[in-house]
Amino acid sequence: MNHQEKKKRRSRSSEDTIREYLALCLVPNLGAYRIKLLMQKVDHPQDIFRLNTQELISIDGIGPVVANAIQKFNNWDEVDKLLSQTEVCGASIISFRDNNYPALLKEIFDPPILLWVKGDPAILDLPGVAVIGTRRATSYGIRKAKEFTADLTAQHLTVVSGLAYGVDAIAHRTTIENGGKTVAVLGSGIDTIYPGKHKDLAKDIWESGGAVISEFPPGTKPDAGNFPVRNRIVSGLTLGTLVIESGLEGGSMITARSALDQNREVFAIPHSLDNENGRGCNAIIKRGWGKLVQHIDDILDELTVTRVREDQEPRIQKRNWEMAELDEVSGTICRVLHESTYPIHIDDLSEKLEMPTFRLLPKLLELEMMDCVRQIAGKKFELS
Repeated sequence: MNHQEKKKRRSRSSEDTIREYLALCLVPNLGAYRIKLLMQKVDHPQDIFRLNTQELISIDGIGPVVANAIQKFNNWDEVDKLLSQTEVCGASIISFRDNNYPALLKEIFDPPILLWVKGDPAILDLPGVAVIGTRRATSYGIRKAKEFTADLTAQHLTVVSGLAYGVDAIAHRTTIENGGKTVAVLGSGIDTIYPGKHKDLAKDIWESGGAVISEFPPGTKPDAGNFPVRNRIVSGLTLGTLVIESGLEGGSMITARSALDQNREVFAIPHSLDNENGRGCNAIIKRGWGKLVQHIDDILDELTVTRVREDQEPRIQKRNWEMAELDEVSGTICRVLHESTYPIHIDDLSEKLEMPTFRLLPKLLELEMMDCVRQIAGKKFELS
């Protein structure tokens, strides 16, 4: 078999895989998380359709109803229609198991199985920050959105947002104007830019080297229920989420909570007590959900990226504990601290590790001396 034949076979294999993933996404009541569980049991998505009832229901989360829906699936005409619509609108599809699937997004609880992309897929794997906020931004919110987005862009960080009116659109537009890369996550199909007035903005995003993406198949309308779902992607793609201006309810607060659930950083701009559109930001700070930021350094101090000059590209840095030669116990301690959003009290750490404190403390002291762990007030510990 010559090189061209091998290349065609690999391409065809990839197309078949996408086709089968699409079929799974069309199975009623299955969803991304259950598909992820199923994929842990098989080598190829087509194998899922070959499992018998007993094999299917033995998998966590798969009951008789869902198992029956998988076995009876026969809507391949719809699958082929979606593939055709994808091609017509000039998009590509990335599956969960593709090498170019964004690594950070793969870490979340329920990563999308498929992503439709218009633009450069490689941009999805670069270090980025979500910049989000209200559709009804005040002059203060607009000013801060422009300032912080420009500063993030100057550090070669990708700016991710949701293409909505207000702060989202400002973040995307400011990034483009400053020569940066931005990603817009849709709550509709990739062929349905919403809001419609932002079609030109979406085009500018992918033509400037960014990307517009969606987990929803072509033809999906921008229904209200889609937007809270897509918000987990906005936060999941990034190292941290910056809330510029938000009320107590709405998409920005949902995205901030998603970031917390995903063990990502959350940042909030403080607001005047008279600004109702900023009450959400103040609540994030008050409740300890995120860090009050007044300057770009307040964000950069928390992110595992190198501060860059204009002629440098960003790179994700490893923390000290990831580079150190640690024994099994020390490594386990660091992993537990890494998985926690907040510092852990010595007693809680002892309980999690099932290790008495008198054995744990010498290890923690050793890790402190290696600059892998630090102790803060109240006998709490966190990674350095």
